[in-house]
Amino acid sequence: MSTSGAILRVRSVAVVTVGALAAAVSLTSAASASATITVAADGSGTYTTVQAAIDSVAANNGVPVTITIKPGTYRGVVTVPANKPHLTLAGAGGSPGQVVIVEGHASGQTKPGGGTYGTSGSASVFVNANDTTISNLTMSNDFNEAANTLDAEQAVAVNTSGDRVQFDNVRILGNQDTLLVNAPSVSSVRRLYVRNSYVEGDVDFIFGRGTMVFQNGTVHSLTRGSSSNNGYITAAATDINNKFGFLFWGTTLTSNAPARTVYLGRPWHPSGDVNARGQVLYRGVAMGAHVRTDPWTDMSGFSWRTARFAEYGSTGPGAVVNANRPQMSASTATQYTPTAYLAGNDGWNPIR
Repeated sequence: MSTSGAILRVRSVAVVTVGALAAAVSLTSAASASATITVAADGSGTYTTVQAAIDSVAANNGVPVTITIKPGTYRGVVTVPANKPHLTLAGAGGSPGQVVIVEGHASGQTKPGGGTYGTSGSASVFVNANDTTISNLTMSNDFNEAANTLDAEQAVAVNTSGDRVQFDNVRILGNQDTLLVNAPSVSSVRRLYVRNSYVEGDVDFIFGRGTMVFQNGTVHSLTRGSSSNNGYITAAATDINNKFGFLFWGTTLTSNAPARTVYLGRPWHPSGDVNARGQVLYRGVAMGAHVRTDPWTDMSGFSWRTARFAEYGSTGPGAVVNANRPQMSASTATQYTPTAYLAGNDGWNPIR
């Protein structure tokens, strides 16, 4: 405000005060109304794209905001930035297949302006904010491996690095590196809770150094047309100081691949990090016949036996117990429950 504008008569001050009060009331009403935003590709909502709806939310918002997305296909990268917590993206269709967020970037593709996307940058959906919930929709990377000859064809559907993130009744679709359960640094713990959902891929398609509980859903391994090796479900890079990596709880493993051709996982050591000691537990999981009898394997010169891989109470034709399949003891299993994985230092418990 200029000096001359600050010298006002008393009457003028009263008018400005009343006007400011009215503006404040109007702003409060607008903020309240914006707690729910509707996205519709046909123009019948507040916005036509999911990203526009996210962009409309004030930075560092303290009030939860629900973005309801009407049925349709929404092509384009969607990012929930770190400074916009407490957002819910909810598909409004009768099933998660009716609302689809999709893009087709791959690690080795050239970005506009130069350079390549890289694996983590190839995602269709980035969840960088804490306390984000995504429900009843599909997140997909439809990069066509068969139609391309890139040196790096990793194509992430979802890259989540926020904490206390929840996916409920979603589909996550891709091929190589479908779901990146990320963390911004080796010392950071980031938690993802996935319930009643479906994820598919072929190579390392659930990977990263974050902590995840995948409960009561389906993990589907796509065939690569091999008679012996049709890929790896996980590539965990859990830091040795983090007790909890990936827990599959009450989940079903399915595939269209031949019997005994899919690995449960292998240990990922990003940039050769010797402290990346992946932790993966399949607990109470129904395993299809596609799971190999030797389901863990080495990666980039690192032995799977130095990682923290185990099963407990697996069932189905793929559940074979032998020397290549470490089984967690009943006493140790009491420490490895969904609530233990997700509690962290703040006692977070989204399980219902």
